[in-house]
Amino acid sequence: MPIIPHITAALAGRSVFTAPLGKARFSLDTSGVAGVFGGEEAVSAMATVHVYEHRKWLGWYNSPGSYEIAKRYGRLAKSKFFDGLFPGVHTDPATLFELDGWPGPKFKAAHSGTVIDETGHLAALLMKECSEMTSSEVQGRKTRPIGVTIAELRHIPKQEECPAQFRTLSPVYASVPIVVSMVTCLLCLLVSDWYSFSMILLGIIVSGISCLVIGSGTFLFTRPEPAEGSPPGDGILCSDKEIVILRGEEAAVNSITRGRFSLRFDSEPHYENIGWCSVLLMIQFIAQLLLIPQGTLFGQMMFVTSLAVSWGYNLWLSAFDKEQIQRDILMKKVLREPQVTKYVLGTRTSMVVFVLLVLKPEEPGNIMNTLLPNDTKAWRKWKDAIVSRIKSAKGFEFSQDDWDDASFSGADRKLLGVLFHDAQDAYAGFKEYHRASGYKSFSC
Repeated sequence: MPIIPHITAALAGRSVFTAPLGKARFSLDTSGVAGVFGGEEAVSAMATVHVYEHRKWLGWYNSPGSYEIAKRYGRLAKSKFFDGLFPGVHTDPATLFELDGWPGPKFKAAHSGTVIDETGHLAALLMKECSEMTSSEVQGRKTRPIGVTIAELRHIPKQEECPAQFRTLSPVYASVPIVVSMVTCLLCLLVSDWYSFSMILLGIIVSGISCLVIGSGTFLFTRPEPAEGSPPGDGILCSDKEIVILRGEEAAVNSITRGRFSLRFDSEPHYENIGWCSVLLMIQFIAQLLLIPQGTLFGQMMFVTSLAVSWGYNLWLSAFDKEQIQRDILMKKVLREPQVTKYVLGTRTSMVVFVLLVLKPEEPGNIMNTLLPNDTKAWRKWKDAIVSRIKSAKGFEFSQDDWDDASFSGADRKLLGVLFHDAQDAYAGFKEYHRASGYKSFSC
C-alpha cells in the first residue's frame, strides 16, 4: 500500500488554517520565474558582496535568478566535472566580479624614462574620476580643449592591504526580503502546502549559503615594490581628451600604474566551494521548476510574492554604480583622498607646455614629442625654444623676435607667433596653479 499519499493526507488534515483559494481550479505557471526571472539583477547584486559591509551575511531570502548566478560563478571552479557542468572560459575572480580587467591609458614617467603602453584597471578608474571633475579654465586660444589634472599622491599604500568596506543601509533594506521570505514560508506551513513551503525554504537556505561562500573572498589591493633608490615616480597618464599628471614617490605612483584589485579565496586555485555552491543553485532551480506547480494556488502566490520582494531588493542593490563604488574605494580608501586639481586648456600646444612646467622632467623633449609629434621646421624651432626655457627655469616671456625669423616663410612665422602665444597662455595657467598649490620647482 502506498505510504506517501497517506502521510500527505494526514499532514493536510492537521492544517492550522484552511488555505485561501483552496478550491480554485487553476494554478500559476511559475516556470518563467523559477530561477530565470530577475537573473541579471541577482548577478549584479551578488557582485556587491565584497565591497559592502555585512553584505555576505544578508542573503537569507528566497532570491530569484539562481540559474543565472550558478551559470556565471560556476565558471570559477576548475575540474573536469565543473567544466562540463558550467562550460565557458575560466577567468580570475576579480575580473569575473568586474573589479579588474579594464585597459588603462598610456603612462610615461618624467624622470625614470619608464613607459607603460597600457596600464590597468586602477589607472582607468582614476582617468574616469578626473574626467568628471570640475575644472578651472585657462584663458587663451581655443581649438580642441583638453583637461589636465594634477594628482598629488602623498600617501603610499601598503604593498598589500584590505580596503575598508563601505557602510550602507543594506542591513535595513535586506530585512524586508528576509522577513517576507520567512513569513510566506510560515504561511505555507500553516496551510500545509508542503511543496511551496519546502521550495521557499530551499531558496532561503541556498541563497544564504551562496552569499556566504561567494562572499568569503577577501577583497585586496596590491602593488609592486619599486627598486631601492628609484627616482620620484612623477609622470603622465595620457589619452586623446584627458591628461593626468601623477606626482609622488615611485611607490605611490606604482599604486596607480601597476596596482590592482583582487579577490583571494581559501579554495583557490580550484574554487571547489564555489563550484558546489553553484551546483546547489542549479538544484534549487530544477526543484522549484518541477515542484512549485504541484503546490496550491495560495502557496504559489506566496512563492511569487517572496520572489518579487527579493527581486526588488536585488534591483536596489544593482542600481548602485559599480564603477563609482570602485572609484570611491580607490580615492578614499587606498589613496586617502589625494589633492587633485584640474585645468582645461584650449589647445594641445598650451596643454603640452603646461604639463612640462608642472612636471619639469629630466628630458622635456621626450615627453613633448610623445604628446606633440609634429615635426616640421617651424615646430622644431618652437619645441627647441620651449625645451630651452624649461631646462633653464627662466620665465616664459616671448617677443616678436622669437618668431620673426627671415629664414621662415610668412605662414611659418604666423604659426610660430600663434604657438608662442599658446605657450604664454600655458605659463599664465601654471602661475595660477603655482599660487594655489604652493608649487616650488619652477621660478615664476
